[in-house]
Amino acid sequence: MSTKVMQGVRVLEVAQFTFTPAAGAVLADWGADVIKIEHPVRGDTQRGFLNMGGVTLDPLRHTLFEHPNRGKRSVGIDLSTPEGQDVLYELAKQCDVFLTNYLPQVRQKNKFDVEHIRAANPNIIYARGSALGNKGPEREVGGFDGTCFWSRSGIAYSMTPEELPGPISQGIPAFGDSIGGMFIAGGISAALFHREKTGEAVELDVSLLSAAAWASGAVIAQVAETGILTRNPMPGSGGAARNPFMGNYQTSDNGTINLCTISPTGHIRSLFEHIGVPEAADDPRFSEPRALFENAGAASDILMKAFASQPFEYWRQHLKTFSGQWAPIQSFHELLTDEQALANDMIVEVEGADGGAPLKLVRGPVQWNGEAVETTRSPQASEHTEIVLMEMGVEWDRIEEWKASGAIA
Repeated sequence: MSTKVMQGVRVLEVAQFTFTPAAGAVLADWGADVIKIEHPVRGDTQRGFLNMGGVTLDPLRHTLFEHPNRGKRSVGIDLSTPEGQDVLYELAKQCDVFLTNYLPQVRQKNKFDVEHIRAANPNIIYARGSALGNKGPEREVGGFDGTCFWSRSGIAYSMTPEELPGPISQGIPAFGDSIGGMFIAGGISAALFHREKTGEAVELDVSLLSAAAWASGAVIAQVAETGILTRNPMPGSGGAARNPFMGNYQTSDNGTINLCTISPTGHIRSLFEHIGVPEAADDPRFSEPRALFENAGAASDILMKAFASQPFEYWRQHLKTFSGQWAPIQSFHELLTDEQALANDMIVEVEGADGGAPLKLVRGPVQWNGEAVETTRSPQASEHTEIVLMEMGVEWDRIEEWKASGAIA
């Protein structure tokens, strides 16, 4: 059995899409019992997103839904009704964390804002994920990672070379959502620790905009200090203007090797020997870092010619003994078979709801005691309604009343 550091923690999740549910998925990976509340008829809206970028998804093998919802249990409640709200409060009484990404006006309308949940359980940690933050004039404005994490934050602008006529689009679905979800999970962990030490249950907030700002913090600090904003250069083959040991080099079959040896000291001979030009290490133009920087163009030409003489896979294997820093530029197809990724259990398998082949999912980035994550598929909508309520001590007659009224599925 893998280590479950959150075992015994119960999370009540009222959230949709990926950003905040991704936090629930991480906590479930870590052993928490995450109870996902969904509408008893429609379920999480993201269940209906069956076409992503031209890729049609099977509702029983819905990878966009599986990624942020594996390991959870689903309870169907209509939170627009007083009876449904009563069910939610009954659950909240026995939970440690309430997790939501609904807008403030929705939380108020359906009576699951912090004051409503705290009335049921004063000791519950209340965690909010939002587009733009829970304060300020736009606190009631929604958004996705494409709008708040990618576009508004400055990331799209900074990632786009000046020469292009428009900004680069966010090519990876839920990119900022998944990063931000990890931040929420970390915040919840700290809040649980704080409650354990002090007895105080806190509120916490993470927004997509704040997640993007943190991820870009080194450049934002540079801009604030110097006024200088660096942007991505246009792609090409060759070394950086001052350091030829940093750059992208094309192989004979149009693959790319990224050299990222920021400090060439101690690595000059190793690289020139690996590319088959050992004599260059004795050339006074390249033999020590200062000279190498002054003759970066000439060194880059040598490296470009050498890398272009062999295919990608050759370099991918041959450079493993190079003493400096480098990486093959891979696709996600190649990452799925990357021996280092697999050795570190980065890909987990869960059963498919259709009973077919297992689904491959990415584990959260934290690993406990070097053990692989054990988790289950995402739940079908309202799959666990009755069993969860019975575990909470709700009498069967009351469950039947709620079902008859449409408050639960």
